Amino acid sequence: MYLSETDVRAIAASTHISLTDEEIVRMTKDLNDVIENLKPITEYELEGVEPTYHPPAGFMNVMREDVIEPGLTPEEVYANAHSHQDGQFIVPQILGAGGGR
Repeated sequence: MYLSETDVRAIAASTHISLTDEEIVRMTKDLNDVIENLKPITEYELEGVEPTYHPPAGFMNVMREDVIEPGLTPEEVYANAHSHQDGQFIVPQILGAGGGR
């Protein structure tokens, strides 16, 4: 199943991504290339293969324990800040009230 430009426009609209007509054409091609590259996966014979819901036995969590370490003091944090007030950074507004690009 491949995507049409109408499909890509609908996806972009539902995710609030603004794309030009040229970007829609390029994105449609790129997404269809991804679908084409994944096609070999659909050719595997999976009849009778049970789904794996849990990793095989013997696997263990390899993440380290959470350890609380000292962090920066507020003075150290604000030392490189252009502007701050009441424990917050003051930054220029970058988004307007509209929803354009």
